[in-house]
Amino acid sequence: MRRKIPSTAALVAFEASARHQSFTRAADELALTQGAVCRQIAGLEEFLGVELFRRSRRGVLLTEAGTAYAAKVAAQLDAVERDTLALMGAQGAMGLELAVVPTFATQWLLPRLKDFQRLHPEVTVHLTNRTRPFLFADTGFDAAIYFGDGDWSGTEAHFLMHEHLMPVCSPALLGGQPASAERIAELPLLQQSTRPYAWRQWFAAQGLNISRDMTGPRLELFSMLAQAARHEMGVALIPPFLIQRELADGSLVVAMERPVPDGGRAYYLTVPERKVESAALKAFRDWLLGEAQAYQVAG
Repeated sequence: MRRKIPSTAALVAFEASARHQSFTRAADELALTQGAVCRQIAGLEEFLGVELFRRSRRGVLLTEAGTAYAAKVAAQLDAVERDTLALMGAQGAMGLELAVVPTFATQWLLPRLKDFQRLHPEVTVHLTNRTRPFLFADTGFDAAIYFGDGDWSGTEAHFLMHEHLMPVCSPALLGGQPASAERIAELPLLQQSTRPYAWRQWFAAQGLNISRDMTGPRLELFSMLAQAARHEMGVALIPPFLIQRELADGSLVVAMERPVPDGGRAYYLTVPERKVESAALKAFRDWLLGEAQAYQVAG
């Protein structure tokens, strides 16, 4: 039975037109004439039986249906492109697609990954940032490194390490004076969007109830928090192992060596049950667990 799928050319023309909100700019990007793009869009709308754009003398705008469809088409085209590039680049090698939390990957994993490549040159590791939960069934990921409680349905979780969030800031913010929990409570607090209650938990562990513990700029990544803290925007809760360079050069200091209670949360390698027998994944898992254990022993 023939699939009810529009032509790839029509979908590519639609995605570019939706992104630019312009047939002319889409045509320039795709090296087509504006007329060719317009015909692709008209054919797609006829195929779907739905109007995707509203046309006027001032240009084009996505309809509500067009907006929803554009997001889904863009995601699927990205997935097809990623899979195509992976296949083209494999050349007989095994590839691993890993979802990772970005700062952990940048500061801890990547500096060590060359050792895995040396031990297993037949395996190519691809990393993609993911800061929010997702379903493996909806993606092409073989595994994920994430921060949580290890309870991810349909997966096998392997503990890597605890996080140990500690208050850090520019030394200029402290003015050469010793820090205390009460003093930190008076400074601007930098918040992390994926750990919204971190400051509340930290102050509670110090026996304090601070009304403004959830106020302040909200940033998504530890790397963003570190930059904001370096530039004296406030105090941030960051694991010291992710900012070793900044601590070494003195641009950041640990204000108090008292971590946020972890509540059983940690960094895990999670592998979907359908992937646990993958030879490439087994090799990566064994290497990663060994590196994590060696790091904890050394620390």
